[in-house]
Amino acid sequence: MKSQIRQTGSLKAGQISESVFREVSRLAFLHKAINLGPGLPDSLFPQELIDAGVHALNNNIHQYAIIFGDRMLRESIAEQSKRMRNVTIDPETQITVTCGATEAIYTSMLALIDPGDEVIVFEPFYESYGPNSILCGATPRYVQLHLPDWKFDEAELAAAFNDKTRAIILNSPQNPTGAVFSKEELQKIAALCQKWGVIAITDEIYEHITYDNTVHYSIADIPGMEDLSVSAHSLSKTFSVTGWRVGWAIANPAISLAIRKVHDFVTAGTAAPLQRAAASAVSLDQKYFVELAEKYAIRRNHLLESLDSVGIPYMKPQGAYYVFADISKFGFANDVEFTKNMIENVGVAVVPGSTFFNKSSEIGRRFVRFCFSRQLDVLEDARARLHKGSLYYRN
Repeated sequence: MKSQIRQTGSLKAGQISESVFREVSRLAFLHKAINLGPGLPDSLFPQELIDAGVHALNNNIHQYAIIFGDRMLRESIAEQSKRMRNVTIDPETQITVTCGATEAIYTSMLALIDPGDEVIVFEPFYESYGPNSILCGATPRYVQLHLPDWKFDEAELAAAFNDKTRAIILNSPQNPTGAVFSKEELQKIAALCQKWGVIAITDEIYEHITYDNTVHYSIADIPGMEDLSVSAHSLSKTFSVTGWRVGWAIANPAISLAIRKVHDFVTAGTAAPLQRAAASAVSLDQKYFVELAEKYAIRRNHLLESLDSVGIPYMKPQGAYYVFADISKFGFANDVEFTKNMIENVGVAVVPGSTFFNKSSEIGRRFVRFCFSRQLDVLEDARARLHKGSLYYRN
């Protein structure tokens, strides 16, 4: 019998959905809306980084870097960890440079997770964590973060751990809520990881963007987690170069070796001249990182004032550059309908909240995400449009 050619994707591909961000951006362009959807910072990149990139391109840095990362970048990352966190990291055995934090997380999961394993994912979550688990052949096990301040219930989290649990995905500061895990919360998560031998994979790309004296802690720094953690970092948000796709994973030597083997066959390395340039940015003085947070605090406050003035409620973010707003009182059927109406009639694009929840959850339909990583004149224009179009989102 002649075999039939498979016309569709794999069973794994059938379990995941196309990113909503692409559709939001398409509609925003079509309707000439101000796009406060995707997390694209449009102005705060350091000139030192751009100059270093030009220098690398003009000085013949065009061939493959070392598969696990340019030595100068890895040394700069290790020096920054010692300077800012007082943590000693071996740049030769513990750092793997990747194509952004997205690849750092996915490659780490591929290297550590087997089919049949379970992965704990806090909900709401950045949209790739669930699909990454599925693509690894694992089952995502969702644990709800609860309103009003997006905190987990200790008993619910403990109940999610079992003999099949291989990893837990953490994101702090969180996308989309802007919540930041406290040291005490991380200690409770760490205790469960140590009890069950579970690896914490942490997305820390907003680590330098916190507000109101909120402190970012890494679970990797908690005693006992040195061999049970992988932390993912990136240039993208800290240095406003999301298109460069330079990130890195930090883990103990044994885990790093597994990550490096998978990374080699996933991407074969990250762009060499951009890695070399990145070393200069990572080495910037603490003053840069302090001023970055201060600049985003101004943008955050501007957007919060805009939402207050038109009566859209939210939880004040402690970190990252998003506001997760509650639109349930406006009478729309769901978050998608609200988003379409905002784009088409108000001229401001947002991301539907259900993007950040699993398909069976209804909580996300109450929310939309605003991004404030834009120039202030753009945010001012968005404020004017919100005022002018306020009748349209009061269905």
